[in-house]
Amino acid sequence: MAMTVASCSLSIYTHNDASQIPSFGCHYAALRRTFYSDITIGNKVSKWRAMKRGSASNGETREELKGVSKKKLIGRSKDERLHSLPERGGRETDKTKSKAFKSPGVQSKDKKGFGYDLKERQVSDSGILQDAAFLNAVVKVYCTHTAPDYSLPWQKQRQYTSTGSAFMIGDGKLLTNAHCVEHDTQVKVKRRGDDIKFVAKVLARGVECDIALLSVENEEFWKGAEPLRLGRLPCLQDAVTVVGYPFGGDTISVTKGVVSRIEVTSYAHGSSDLLGIQIDAAINPGNSGGPAFNDEGECIGVAFQVYRSEEAENIGYVIPTTVVSHFLEDYERNGKYTGFPCLGVLLQKLENPALRACLKVQSNEGVLVRRVEPTSDANKVLNEGDVIVSFNDVRVGSEGTVPFRSTERIAFRYLISQKFAGDVAELGIIRKGTLMKIRTVLNPRVHLVPYHIEGGRPSYLIIAGLVFTPLSEPLIDEECEDTIGLKLLVKARYSLATFKGEQIVILSQVLANEVNIGYENMDNQQVLKFNGIPIKNIRHLAYLVDSCNDKYLVFEFEDNFLAVLEREAAAVATPCILKDYGIPSERSSDLLEPYMDSSECDQAINHDIGNSPVSNLEIGFDGLLWA
Repeated sequence: MAMTVASCSLSIYTHNDASQIPSFGCHYAALRRTFYSDITIGNKVSKWRAMKRGSASNGETREELKGVSKKKLIGRSKDERLHSLPERGGRETDKTKSKAFKSPGVQSKDKKGFGYDLKERQVSDSGILQDAAFLNAVVKVYCTHTAPDYSLPWQKQRQYTSTGSAFMIGDGKLLTNAHCVEHDTQVKVKRRGDDIKFVAKVLARGVECDIALLSVENEEFWKGAEPLRLGRLPCLQDAVTVVGYPFGGDTISVTKGVVSRIEVTSYAHGSSDLLGIQIDAAINPGNSGGPAFNDEGECIGVAFQVYRSEEAENIGYVIPTTVVSHFLEDYERNGKYTGFPCLGVLLQKLENPALRACLKVQSNEGVLVRRVEPTSDANKVLNEGDVIVSFNDVRVGSEGTVPFRSTERIAFRYLISQKFAGDVAELGIIRKGTLMKIRTVLNPRVHLVPYHIEGGRPSYLIIAGLVFTPLSEPLIDEECEDTIGLKLLVKARYSLATFKGEQIVILSQVLANEVNIGYENMDNQQVLKFNGIPIKNIRHLAYLVDSCNDKYLVFEFEDNFLAVLEREAAAVATPCILKDYGIPSERSSDLLEPYMDSSECDQAINHDIGNSPVSNLEIGFDGLLWA
């Protein structure tokens, strides 16, 4: 069976022990892997280890394995995988995608560059490299990563290093891929032809769009620097040149090709769907974060992932300047990255004439609303059975597409991605045969099981040796499907959050002690109630335990399992358990803050396992799509 892999181009290098390279855990979803093309792995990592980590090609770390989005577990073949390459070098998540995308990984080993001279040659209209300085704006990124240990949330994993690419955009800032600097503890950059590395700071990191903004305060770094100009969105067959520092050498590398396709694409690192440019120029581990140029020397995007398959060749992807500009404007507006908004609806195409007639849709247009996320603002104005026929006066076709440029069409969700969090959209809908206009606010999507942990530190609570933590994709990656259990994986894959802040809290493990005899073999079980009260999230659980005055602490788990502890005995045993296991605190720092309940949470918690796939990558039927 042909195997397809998406990978990120980040080069990763580490110590002699290749096993220390982090991997993107296999998401429970479809066992696919996504690798970042920008990451290159150290030479000391054997091919066997690279394969073990899920890399699609030599030089990819086990991050790739972890990058696999478990969400594709249901209805996905093992051969279809999205891989995020670097775990140890610019960690790339591999959320499962319907397509195998791999971000070029970070390059390994920190070798001294040969100062390739120069006057590099710029691409002219004739396609010939001529002397120019614009290539000097491309720099090499060296990142040291220290990823959280989601199985042991009070500590971190062993650090690893990786290399990638970045480029100057002016105002003392650089752009690179988010997976190149994920879980960073130190970031350094080096200009072309220089032998000095300068410390850089990560100002903003956009996981969904896989873009990160860096700054370098040392003025020496910017002497003689000329930032790149962001160009327009290219057309099909336009020449494109990818520049970066991929594996195979220490100096700058240039590859050339053409624009093959422009459409809404699955982003491996963020498990999102945004506009992407497909090119046939080579993108390899270490290229991630590097610019792609047109014939005028303008930057038309950022190299970030590749599609690898036995049945396909030369398929690389570039983040277009439209997405880059959205990221930069979001940062300028809010002083931080707030994310791309969503409508929060599951839509069905209306290609069938009988279906349109039944819904009283007279023309061949519109998409049917099948489900509205409870946490979205659209839930207040849209109903199941409504037909969306326009978005801000742009007509929506029956296949869920809208006009794009002069002679093209593109997925409807492209229009939504052009908006910012808090923007208001006007929808034209047909409800029971009546055409009407409604308005709704667009905000980032709320995930019941998050793909990435805000701040990079998982929450945890230890009570008499019972370790509680929220369920997340990184945790599923580390634990893998076999230890999580199918029922919990399906719930994580198909359930929707019913209110903001809702979490699936699980008992991760039990630290054996006399006080918890009989429970020591429990692990990865969802806790539903504490002393008869449904649990909303881990902060709520910590609050309930702290305020409990009953004699017993009663935890109710999935499958009707019950765990009871004597409250006073648990309080005495907890410090001893922490000391025995070398754990610094019984809870994460975020749980030390006062608990603030919200009225929106005062509704019944019901994890409906229905027709609510987490992302478009995990929908097996092309007739359904999330917007």
